[in-house]
Amino acid sequence: MAKQTKKETEKKVKKTEAKTPEAAVESYEKIDARLASVYKDEIIPKLKEKFKYKNIMQVPKLEKIVVNMGVGAAVQDSKLLDEAVKELELITGQKASVRAAKKSISNFKLREGMKIGAKVTLRKVRMYEFLDRLVNVALPRVRDFRGISDKSFDGRGNYTLGIQEQIIFPEINVDKINKVLGMDITFVTSAQSDAEAFELLSAFGVPFRKKEAN
Repeated sequence: MAKQTKKETEKKVKKTEAKTPEAAVESYEKIDARLASVYKDEIIPKLKEKFKYKNIMQVPKLEKIVVNMGVGAAVQDSKLLDEAVKELELITGQKASVRAAKKSISNFKLREGMKIGAKVTLRKVRMYEFLDRLVNVALPRVRDFRGISDKSFDGRGNYTLGIQEQIIFPEINVDKINKVLGMDITFVTSAQSDAEAFELLSAFGVPFRKKEAN
């Protein structure tokens, strides 16, 4: 099967716009993971040479992508959470799980067990497909976008990206949303250091902000 290009990815994404979550899931299952081939054919050899790994099993890989959407306003209006779940499913092409508060906070009228967020964990084909759309379609839609910070690694080879508005994803119909919501996207890798994880994500096309020369 021929490799899928970035333009083909964008065209297939457009076909999922304004669909129901169920239709989006079915559509994404049929999309070839272009970045899976890029990792195998281009990234593994590049990282193996750069870090002098003795075999390809040492080359870091992207294990999963976790997308969290917090909906604090659901404390006052539970319908907002239902809408957030549907939007997260449209964006990721996978069923979302509802997250509950782990403890009570009286100042925010929050009780333990109250549903206040949604989460999706992406692996394999859907993980690569989501990353492809994020890098090539969604992030370029951010106003005055100049790249993302390289300061959000956790010291163990994982990186978390904060998105302020879900409307950067073309699957979301701006005219139908009731509230602008943000989300955290965590890239979990097998890298042993942040430096290795940085090179891995950069090779996938994650647009880190260029450092200014002194």
